Amino acid sequence: MVDIHKIKSRHDDVQFRKPDAEDGALIWDLIAACKPLDENSMYCNLIQCDHFRDTCILAELDGMHIGWISGYVLPGDAETFFVWQVAVSPKARGLGLAKRMLEQLLARDECRDVTRMQTTITKDNDASWALFRSFADAQDGELDHEAHFERETHFQGGQATEHMVTIQLPESDGLEAVA
Repeated sequence: MVDIHKIKSRHDDVQFRKPDAEDGALIWDLIAACKPLDENSMYCNLIQCDHFRDTCILAELDGMHIGWISGYVLPGDAETFFVWQVAVSPKARGLGLAKRMLEQLLARDECRDVTRMQTTITKDNDASWALFRSFADAQDGELDHEAHFERETHFQGGQATEHMVTIQLPESDGLEAVA
């Protein structure tokens, strides 16, 4: 078991990489440990690691999966990167890991045409709002949002409305320097 204080002291030792299909099950375990994240099927995580590996990122420390972001460039819109899911192990929170992973993703060649980032967030998800507001501020980007997938219309009343958050990014030169 890794001590949170040891992880924090080793902030610079965190490795970021593209996932491989072999990571699918461990990513599924990481997401399950990050309540209240939606748990997709293990197969979904496997497909993300295989088909979408170029736009997903895995953070590791000593071989332990401590962070994950799945996302993709929107089909037919090379300027928009959609963040599907962000997971940071409870043991690694407070390191700015999620923001670092977002920066690493946008610095990849696969995202060279990206000028905006999107994700959906429920109104009560304070951690996600804080992350994306902080990321927008750090990038000098503009964040706005509007209801997108609505409780009654899309979720049959079974889930809170998801707001489409859009961050308009500045010129990409600043992000390329992160890589």
